[in-house]
Amino acid sequence: MARYRIVPGRSRIWIEARSSLHPIHTETDGLEGWLDLEVRHEGRVDLGVAPSAHLELPVAQLSSGNPLEDRELRRRIDARRYPTIAGDLTVMAETGEDGRYRVEGDLTFKGVTRRYEDEMTLEAVNGQVILAGEKTFDVRDFGLEPPRILLLKVAPDVRVKVAIVAEKMTDEEEG
Repeated sequence: MARYRIVPGRSRIWIEARSSLHPIHTETDGLEGWLDLEVRHEGRVDLGVAPSAHLELPVAQLSSGNPLEDRELRRRIDARRYPTIAGDLTVMAETGEDGRYRVEGDLTFKGVTRRYEDEMTLEAVNGQVILAGEKTFDVRDFGLEPPRILLLKVAPDVRVKVAIVAEKMTDEEEG
């Protein structure tokens, strides 16, 4: 099984939320972590060897471009106490569509862990693995109440899209 290291500067996360006044968009890099999986010569994942992964995003990376919104978000998340959002892959299965997999795993945010599943695309090219997917989360599932400040009311559903680029580690890097 090969280990792939996530490339923080080339991996992106987009977060979209709605408020009563305007949409809220956040885009960031800085995702860190690793993937353990076996890629066959034709670029498909060998699911006979159980893949696993661990991802982390420092909460400090989240920025909407509005300092007031960002400060309120960090306060509500309690970023000093919970400085990272983490994900762990537990299951990967074929969907029957080339390059598309059903993934299941645990997401830990604000000290609360929830299990989710959805589909992702995976492309393996020249020692790199590129994964992409999206999921909508209700932040109340993690004990986070959306803010209501005067006329501003934020909806609890947040859409998260990821594009993850990981490079195969050499034996020296793994050892």
